[in-house]
Amino acid sequence: MRPINPRHGLAVPDQTRSLLSRLAKAPPVSDLRRAKAQLADFAGRAKDRPEAADLLPHLDGGTLRDLLLSIADHSTFLWQLALSDPVRMAMLARQSPEATHRAIVESQANLFREMRSGAITRDDAVRAFRRNRNTHALLVALADIGGIWGVEEVTRALSEFADASVRGGVNLVLTETADLGRIVLKNPDEPGEGSGFTVLALGKHGAGELNYSSDIDLVIFFDPASSALPEGAEPATLYTRIAQQLARLLQERTPDGYVHRVDYRLRPDPGSTPTAVALPSAYIYYETVGQNWERAALIKARPVAGDVGLGETFIAELRPFIWRKYFDFASIADVHAMKRQIHAVRGHDEIAVAGHDIKLGRGGIREIEFFVQTQQLVFGGRRPALRGRRTLDMLDALHEEGWITENARDELSDAYRFLRTIEHRLQMVADEQTQRLPSDEEELKRFARFCGYPTLKAFAKALTQQARIVQGHYALLFEEGPELASDVGNLVFTGTTDDPETLATLRRLGFRQPEQAAETVRGWHFGRRAAITSQRAREVLTELVPALLSALGGTADPDGALAALDRAFGRMPAAVELLTILQSHDRLRLRFADLLGTAPRLADTVAQAPHVLDALIDPAFGIPFNDDAAIGEQVRQIIGTPSDHEDFLDRARDAARQMRFITGARLLSDILSPAQAGEAYASIADAMIRVSFEAVRKVFEAEHGVVPGSRIAVLGLGRLGSRELTATSDLDLVVTYDFDEERRESDGARKLDAVVYFTRLTQRLVAALTVPTRRGLLYEVDLRLRPQGGKGPVASQFRGFLNYQKTEADLWEHMALTRARVILADDGFESEVATAVKDIVGAARDRKHVVSEVASMRELIAQEKGDDNPWDLKLARGGLTDIDFIAQALVLAHGAQHPSLVGLAPEPVFAEARKAGLLSRDVAETLIEARRLLNAIFQWQRLTIEGRFDPATVPPVILKRLAAVAGLPDEKVLLEQLNETRGRVAEVFGRVLDVGSRRVKRSG
Repeated sequence: MRPINPRHGLAVPDQTRSLLSRLAKAPPVSDLRRAKAQLADFAGRAKDRPEAADLLPHLDGGTLRDLLLSIADHSTFLWQLALSDPVRMAMLARQSPEATHRAIVESQANLFREMRSGAITRDDAVRAFRRNRNTHALLVALADIGGIWGVEEVTRALSEFADASVRGGVNLVLTETADLGRIVLKNPDEPGEGSGFTVLALGKHGAGELNYSSDIDLVIFFDPASSALPEGAEPATLYTRIAQQLARLLQERTPDGYVHRVDYRLRPDPGSTPTAVALPSAYIYYETVGQNWERAALIKARPVAGDVGLGETFIAELRPFIWRKYFDFASIADVHAMKRQIHAVRGHDEIAVAGHDIKLGRGGIREIEFFVQTQQLVFGGRRPALRGRRTLDMLDALHEEGWITENARDELSDAYRFLRTIEHRLQMVADEQTQRLPSDEEELKRFARFCGYPTLKAFAKALTQQARIVQGHYALLFEEGPELASDVGNLVFTGTTDDPETLATLRRLGFRQPEQAAETVRGWHFGRRAAITSQRAREVLTELVPALLSALGGTADPDGALAALDRAFGRMPAAVELLTILQSHDRLRLRFADLLGTAPRLADTVAQAPHVLDALIDPAFGIPFNDDAAIGEQVRQIIGTPSDHEDFLDRARDAARQMRFITGARLLSDILSPAQAGEAYASIADAMIRVSFEAVRKVFEAEHGVVPGSRIAVLGLGRLGSRELTATSDLDLVVTYDFDEERRESDGARKLDAVVYFTRLTQRLVAALTVPTRRGLLYEVDLRLRPQGGKGPVASQFRGFLNYQKTEADLWEHMALTRARVILADDGFESEVATAVKDIVGAARDRKHVVSEVASMRELIAQEKGDDNPWDLKLARGGLTDIDFIAQALVLAHGAQHPSLVGLAPEPVFAEARKAGLLSRDVAETLIEARRLLNAIFQWQRLTIEGRFDPATVPPVILKRLAAVAGLPDEKVLLEQLNETRGRVAEVFGRVLDVGSRRVKRSG
């Protein structure tokens, strides 16, 4: 038994001390005269038993006396247990409750061994099972009522005893079955091992939080091909008989009582299946018709007896059914249905103390459990920390993962402990599985005192306070429901003509063209979009339209957002998943509406994969995440363990889409700055290149082996190299490798020469990054910056690479190398390649030659691609290309004298150049500020619009958003600012690269 959570401020008890010495309290007595008479009866019996003599002094005064008086007064069940065996009572009092618990559990689990050895008969074992239960029930009650154990300790002790009962019972039945020759035990000392069947505990038993007097929910699954079955045995008949014998052993009432009531009804389709269910049938059932309530039940599933390994494998294989890959909002509808059933319970609607059901009533235990389990179902697929079984543990996890506040966790945890304690007291009265408070006022007064309250008024106040707290938190999660009939006004889209009041409502919502909006929505209802023609999609749409239109009305351009949504529906094969998500979450509706209006590219991503919206409500969404290692780990988690290479390619595209969507949404929400977004996009690309190379290499080496002593490196250039990628950037890559000329053949089954080996390996990497699959494209890859460009081999031998760069390469190729960065490399090769690149870039050069070549390259680009579009922030005169060329010219012309310039991104280059006296402060600041502005707008352009940025067709709301990024009032002022900025850059370009006034004139 572990101590109570230190968060609650309770000291850790000394678990070696006796129960008697640790008793801390006793409930007040209602009928003291009667209780004293009963205690006197107990004392008389104890005097007749020498083994109980040490109890007698404590019956005259002290906490034990007060506790026994309270039990005599309030619980007929517990008093009978105490009165019938004073020796047992004495034993419990003098020993540590934890030690007693362990001894009882061990005895219960091992009774089959005593029977098997001949030490006891079967009748003796049946009797011992029940007597152990009686002793344990009394122990738990004394430790609970006496203030020694809290709720966690009580429920854990009850669950561990139930585990031992089931395990011991199964082993006894298996032993008997084997003696009859009906099953072959692999290990008679551990009968469950290899027995071909497994027993899972569900409900509170499975969670390790069993009630004081509760049924135990068990399900039994068997392997019909088990080697434990004798030849000719009928598996279903045999294992069903074992299940029935187990239930009879545990729940049959004898003069000694019973052990546990057993409930097998949580198995698949209990009305038409035998008590024991074959595993293949179970898998088919859950995969085809399994329902959300069954997923909720299986959250708590735990193998407790039989072949435990078989049970663990079964649960592991059901994990995709229980834990969905994406946040599972569709399950909320089922939770609402279950909740409505709970609300139908008599007396649920009010928190009336008399007759109140503390489990199913308002503010009851079930509401706390639903609060936890629903969030587990919805979010646990993506958050493994939310897959635990115990309610209190999961309240902690929900807080730690950011789904609930610290206050919600603490209040619900306290309420759960309070209500479970009351539940246990109710069940201790007469060993009945009840959660309903007495209706009779006198009985209720007595029960209030059993719970430790001096008056019914004090008890009622405490109960209603806790219930209202629970009700408040529960209401925030569920009570709203999908109540989507808007109160903004009429929104009627039936018939073929416009409803005047609907048009007025649409105008009020902000739609400038209400007639067109009404026609669009009416078209959805008429089935003009194939994605919303299914019955379920149309049902959800009908409920969702008012809230959806309200959300769209809150955007800067409601008409444009609605048109974007209509286009998205036109591209989707089915929209029911997206509609269900939007129906279930207000914040997602609002954010999705914002995407439709301001970032159609992101909205298109949602149309392709609706569950990327999960990210927008993840608590981690608000963190400006651009760390390379953390993003790499996220990518690997999303990809998981593919079944084959094709599956890897699909998963990789899903991962990249999801991560790029999150980055874009964070930029849109101002969580990431444009510069941080560029770093995040680059980290995503790095991760995709690395995982793709690992996957490709694994398959390739299985075919061809390795070239002994060889090494390979992949370099990123361009925006990838400088970690300034955008939402649409392609990847500039260079691959280089090295090998021992004396050992140039691979050692696999299909040997290859080293040059062919690395050429094909590179081709496979490029294919993995570029090939379209059913999940779409990953990246476009450009290898033209390699030695000899498109004419050279796709991968360069390192010595050849170095020789080419030093003797043949044009200056533009060294310009490209200024932004080179090693993305992946074999051990020891990364530093060698990075150093070689740095040496090439930092080699001594003639300044005049450098600036002349850079200027010529700029002119060539202008001739080929144009430079007169003021919104083309990359190619326009004075734009990003000019700024980057200035930085590259500074590095190549002065890197030998000023090594600190080498290996930096453009803005740090300008700062270093100023320190070195190569640029004035004003010029350096002009370039740095210009690049930040242009890069920020460029990032936003690539995020929001696919293809060429044409202000004539770009929605006004996006132009306004770009202006806001620059801190300007509108797009007109923004364009003026951009022109002015580019003019200053063009002037600096002319001065730094000695191209004179001709450049300044062209920039105008």
